[in-house]
Amino acid sequence: MTRLLIVDGDAQLRHALGTALRVNGFDVVDADSGEEGLQVNTAQRPDAVILDLVLPGIDGMQVLREIRTASAVPVIVLTLRDLREDKVAALDAGADDYVTKPFDTEELLARIRAALRRHQPAATPPGTITFGELQIDLDRRVARYEGELVRLTRTELKILEVLATNPGRLVTYEFLASRLDSDREPDVAVLRVHVGNLRRKLRDDAARPRLILTEPGLGYRWLPEVEPD
Repeated sequence: MTRLLIVDGDAQLRHALGTALRVNGFDVVDADSGEEGLQVNTAQRPDAVILDLVLPGIDGMQVLREIRTASAVPVIVLTLRDLREDKVAALDAGADDYVTKPFDTEELLARIRAALRRHQPAATPPGTITFGELQIDLDRRVARYEGELVRLTRTELKILEVLATNPGRLVTYEFLASRLDSDREPDVAVLRVHVGNLRRKLRDDAARPRLILTEPGLGYRWLPEVEPD
């Protein structure tokens, strides 16, 4: 049974959320402080962590950083903090998703399932990944759509690689800029131009996206799932 760890200082929320998760087939353990959260995470080895940023003792950001130094376990931040800088900091520190309170339980369940799917180990690292009619050869660094070569610039190809190898995750402007070997603050306007060109070449419509979803003020999310071999 899939085990989830809830780290939250609100006992009522832990109880209500834990009940909802158990009804949906999860095993649930919980902790009411940052210190206890780290201890339970080490002892119980959960399959995913639901983490508040506002905690007694060690705050949630420090808990997230310490979890990330030792484990790749999916971490979904669930918090009242809704400022852009909090979201960017948590995602750049290694959170897999960010949900603000109050939240919809069904949406949270969907995000948990998506995070768990993304962390299922692959048998072998794929040289080529496929999304419908789109194929991306990571070894040769080329992309094909409906069998035809898509002529991409180096920057467009790098953006495509970053997005496609992080399916479902929010890729922030800051993270994307860092993967483009830029040590400067991300120029959002320039990134938007590159992504716009990439969308056009992949026949993706920003108004009704199939591939690249814009998260306003934050970054982008790659939508499709990897097709099985």
